Amino acid sequence: MTSPEIRRTAFLQEMGVGPVWRLREAVGQQAGPAADELIPAEPAAEPVRLAPVHLPQAVDEDLGDGAVPAWVIEEAPFEHEVAVGGNTAPAADIARMDWDALQAAVAGCTKCRLCENRTRTVFGTGDRQARWLFVGEGPGHNEDLQGEPFVGPAGKLLDNMMGAMGLRRGVNTYIANIVKCRPIGENGRDRSPLPDESATCLPYLERQIALIRPSVIVALGKSAALALLNAGPDTAVASLRGRVHRHAGVPVVVTYHPAYLLRKPEDKGQAWRDLCLAMATHAAID
Repeated sequence: MTSPEIRRTAFLQEMGVGPVWRLREAVGQQAGPAADELIPAEPAAEPVRLAPVHLPQAVDEDLGDGAVPAWVIEEAPFEHEVAVGGNTAPAADIARMDWDALQAAVAGCTKCRLCENRTRTVFGTGDRQARWLFVGEGPGHNEDLQGEPFVGPAGKLLDNMMGAMGLRRGVNTYIANIVKCRPIGENGRDRSPLPDESATCLPYLERQIALIRPSVIVALGKSAALALLNAGPDTAVASLRGRVHRHAGVPVVVTYHPAYLLRKPEDKGQAWRDLCLAMATHAAID
C-alpha cells in the first residue's frame, strides 16, 4: 500500500467509515464473517460530465454501508438547533473589490440585523487560489468568538471529511459561509440564516468565488445550497443531492452540513456519496 493510500485509509477510519469492502458474491447477498469472503472494492466513483447529471452509477453500486469513512458512524457529541425555515458598499462595488477591500467591507458591514450581536465577522479562511471551495451556512458560537469558520465540533468533522478526500484545511481548499455574522435565535442559540440575511450577504461570497475561481464548490447544508442555487425556501436538500449544479459557471455539489451529520450520523453515508461525486467532478475537470 502506498503512502497516500495509507493516509487516506487512516482518515476514513477516523471518520468512522473504515476500509471499503464489497462482497465477492452477487449484489444483495449478506456478508459473512469470514475474511476470505471479502475482496477490496473497485474505485468508488468514475468521472462525471460537468452538465447537471444524476449521481454516477459506480458511486451508488460501490458505496454500500461498509464503504463510508469513520466520520460516518461516529455518534453526535452535542445537540444542534435546526432552523425553521446600512453602512456597506452596494453589490456593484463589491464585485470590483480586491481581497483587502472585500475583507474590510465585511468587517464594517451593518447591512442586516446580524451585525447587532456579532463578536467578530467570519470572513473565510484558506488558500485564495484553491480548487476546492466549501461553503457553510453561517458562523456559530465558536466561530463568532474566533473569527474563523468551522472551528467547533462541526469543524473537526469537516476536517475529517476533507481528509478522506485527500484534502486538508488551508491547502488547495477555502472555507467560507453564506453569511459572515452569527445568526442567533430568540433562545440565544445558533440558528440557520434567514433567506433575506443570506441574500444580503451573498454578494460578498460571490466576490470571493470570483477571486478564488475554484474548480468545484461543495455546498454544506440547506442555507448554502438554496443561496448558491437560487432555490425556493421549501426546497429539500435531498432533492438537490446526487447531481452536479452550477453557480456562476462553477460546478456545485450539495451535501449535508457537518453539524447536521453530528446530530443525525445515520446520514453520513449519503454525505460520503456526495463527496465522491464532488471528487469525480473535480477529476473530470483537471
